[in-house]
Amino acid sequence: MSSPEPEELPEPASLRFLRVLVTVLTGVMIAGITLILGLIWMSYSNARAPLPEVITLPDGTEATAYTQGNDWYAVVTAEDEILIFDRATGDLRQTLRIESGW
Repeated sequence: MSSPEPEELPEPASLRFLRVLVTVLTGVMIAGITLILGLIWMSYSNARAPLPEVITLPDGTEATAYTQGNDWYAVVTAEDEILIFDRATGDLRQTLRIESGW
């Protein structure tokens, strides 16, 4: 003799709603964590090496502007020169004299 089949009761609407809600919230949490990790990764992949606390300029030189690249930084002086420094060592790489076009 076979055992009687258990009756399947209909699923209440509130339980169905709760199941869908939990599934949607799980998906939103996974997407949010993925987005946050992606933003952190992008932030650190574009990070540059820090600049030195103090930039030592040659005696009598007055800085008027500053800019930077991936592995260098430059200081424009009041004497119309551009001093390019190595970011890692702080050594002066190159000096460019700005010629007047007048």
